Amino acid sequence: MIGLILFWVMCSLYAYWMWRQRASKSDNEPPAFPGALPLIGHAHLLIGDSHYLWKVIHDLTDGCIKLDGVISACIGPRTIYVICDPDDAMTVANTCLEKDGFYEFAKPWLGEGLVTGKLSVWRGHRKLLNPAFSQLVLDGFLGVFNKQARRLVRDLENEVGRGPFDHWTYTRHNALETICLTALGVDFTDHTLLNREYVQATEEMFNVLVERFQNILMHNHWMYSWTGLKKKQDRLLKILHNMAHTVLQRRKSEINGNIVTEKLTEKKLGSKFKAFLDLLLELTVEKNAFTDQEIREQVDTMIVGGHDTSASVLMYTMLLIGSRPDVQDRIVKELEEVFGDSDRDAEKHDLCQLVYLEAVIKECMRVIPIVPVVARKLDRNVKLRNCTLSAGRTCFIFLYGVNRHPIWGEDAQEFKPERWLDPATLPDHPNAFAGFSMGRRHCIGKAYALMSMKTTLAHVMRHYRIKGDYTKLEMKLDVMLKPVAGHYISVERKE
Repeated sequence: MIGLILFWVMCSLYAYWMWRQRASKSDNEPPAFPGALPLIGHAHLLIGDSHYLWKVIHDLTDGCIKLDGVISACIGPRTIYVICDPDDAMTVANTCLEKDGFYEFAKPWLGEGLVTGKLSVWRGHRKLLNPAFSQLVLDGFLGVFNKQARRLVRDLENEVGRGPFDHWTYTRHNALETICLTALGVDFTDHTLLNREYVQATEEMFNVLVERFQNILMHNHWMYSWTGLKKKQDRLLKILHNMAHTVLQRRKSEINGNIVTEKLTEKKLGSKFKAFLDLLLELTVEKNAFTDQEIREQVDTMIVGGHDTSASVLMYTMLLIGSRPDVQDRIVKELEEVFGDSDRDAEKHDLCQLVYLEAVIKECMRVIPIVPVVARKLDRNVKLRNCTLSAGRTCFIFLYGVNRHPIWGEDAQEFKPERWLDPATLPDHPNAFAGFSMGRRHCIGKAYALMSMKTTLAHVMRHYRIKGDYTKLEMKLDVMLKPVAGHYISVERKE
């Protein structure tokens, strides 16, 4: 044990020396967050479970806002910055597009996909993939969104009148099926075992990533390779990569006509439908744009990013709706104005009229951003409003802090969907809302997510009355913001 401690001290001193060579302080550094200890800095704040980690993020946010929106801190020998100010956050997000080294922890899973990819790869792939999320393509998904929303309504029937239940179980399985149908063009709705294994492996992998982040000894790739956590990661990767491999091979077979079935894109989903994966395969054939490995990495990224975020937003939104009868009544009134007493599918023009429902979703994403923190590598000195960040360091953009910044008003901490209905009640600030991240590396699936979630809630809220209690909600940070407890709802059939 003593030998290990000495080894760690020597490694820390060496790393600190190397770091000082690469990153010297600017003449106008942001204020330091209090509580740093000798040698380890603020690393002691990372000790604990993911529930405790979220409390630390919450405290850092409050401290950052009090210190004018930008602070510095230390993780061992590393100096890092935290930003909550909307202007400064956007400056960093658009100036430094390279993801920080912490994203390397997820690369065995997601490789050079859009979320984790290095800038040189991301720039070219993002340009190639933007057409896959054009409005024309999204309009072709509407039939699937309606079908999956009806499926969710049927599944929730099992819980009517039975008291509180974990509705996340339903939203995440439904969202996984939806992303496979739309973005990937593959129907896995009957493969419940595959879905269940994948969802469970995803949750465990997020836990692995956070546990590694919290242990600074495991930041070193060589030291991490000898741990039991690395063995657990390898086991999970087999399940996660198998999902992407299965999707890719099945879609290739369907496109090549090796599976004798009706063509999914024409019969089931409409002639305008074009799956994200189809575009990847076409670009590979026509322009040799992607290798098989790159396709798998993008598929992995799309599956986890497309289903987990939407499922979580739906889960939190339903909880908030159930906690606020006034909000629920107003949603129901709007749905009655648009749909009357019919149970018809939601059309494109209907979604445009669901203004209050969209306000509820956006307000939920403001109060509970699913990805509350992103990190950028500072490849240059960045001058902000009141300080300068030094090149070679890590900058954490606290989207949670941006969404609750004082520019939102004295009620910034409150859930108030009506604030979105009048421009006068919104901040006169283009960077105030960070529900879909910030800057040029914002979420490519923003329009997809809003369209899918509005369609789903339009069906669910026409059939059920929801009850929940948001005040009991406890959360943890497992890369994404997840519930620990208190997120259950109950449903009753509407008269």
